[in-house]
Amino acid sequence: MFAGGPGWQEIIIVLFVVLILFGAKRIPDIASGLGKGIRDFKKALKDTQDEITRESGNSDKKIEEKKSDD
Repeated sequence: MFAGGPGWQEIIIVLFVVLILFGAKRIPDIASGLGKGIRDFKKALKDTQDEITRESGNSDKKIEEKKSDD
């Protein structure tokens, strides 16, 4: 298996295969699309975390209000 990850020879071979399959003109488009997808994913993840934090804060306030009513 992979003891330390891929070496420089393997990386060059993979890049060469990608160049042959997609061509030099399509590689920037692919990289751009990949970057946009990662950016959108991170934004969605942050939005979800913010919503969970906000909802958690609302739950804590409701619990405190209920305790003070008793």
